[in-house]
Amino acid sequence: MERPAWAPQGIDISVPSVSRIYDYYLGGSHNFEVDRQAARRAMEFMPGLPKIMQANRAFMRRAVRYAVAEGVTQFLDIGSGIPTFGNVHEIAQAASPEARVVYVDHDPVAVAHSQAVLAGTERTGVVAADLRKPQDILTAPEVAQGLDLSRPVALMLVAVLHFLEDADEPYEAVAHLCDALAPGSLLILTHASYEGIPLSEEVASGTVDVYREIRNPLVMRDAEQIRRFFDGFGLIEPGLVSMPDWRPDTTGGSEGDAADEDPYAFSGFAGVGRKA
Repeated sequence: MERPAWAPQGIDISVPSVSRIYDYYLGGSHNFEVDRQAARRAMEFMPGLPKIMQANRAFMRRAVRYAVAEGVTQFLDIGSGIPTFGNVHEIAQAASPEARVVYVDHDPVAVAHSQAVLAGTERTGVVAADLRKPQDILTAPEVAQGLDLSRPVALMLVAVLHFLEDADEPYEAVAHLCDALAPGSLLILTHASYEGIPLSEEVASGTVDVYREIRNPLVMRDAEQIRRFFDGFGLIEPGLVSMPDWRPDTTGGSEGDAADEDPYAFSGFAGVGRKA
């Protein structure tokens, strides 16, 4: 298999990556055939996966703008993936030129591309680290230099927690990160769930099986299990809801109206909480 010029040396391009599969769903070009094959197999069971990912990105952009409007201009984006148009720093810095963003991912391709995209961009940083080891994130030089943890930070866990199994202690990892944040900080997250998917759980579980086969288990949690991640945070209205239902754009902007969304867009949950 020929290695593309943009692929970092040392990565196994014969093994699918969830961040590159996500890139494929969004119409990106930084993915390999092995990623596309896995994505197409998953879409055989759940053909609306690209629509779910688009709704996820749209929620992320609205949540970032909300954070800036609330005076939170520091962002720690964990599981940030491969840069695509409308990334966190673009949205945040368009709303506030002083906004600071640190991206974190454990995929070497995502990290390498983030570094390339952000070269020369002020008030941004990239960390190669894993959510399963939150202390490594908090002590990374890029976080220490790029963010002031004594002031409010928006911790972004968008489409990442469902790749942590219970054995990975996801609640403990999130709590560890949140404990380091100042009062007034925000927790922004989305999470996959069988709830809301316009398919039977039996059919949708075929997609879960595909992710298990590529050694990236997809954990579908229910609303109450997802709400637990917000312990210590007050959920901001409208609470934990489907992605299009979280403060939809009612001005006719590019985010669209929730009522016009494809049924697949309402799969899973999104929410924003504020630390007391």
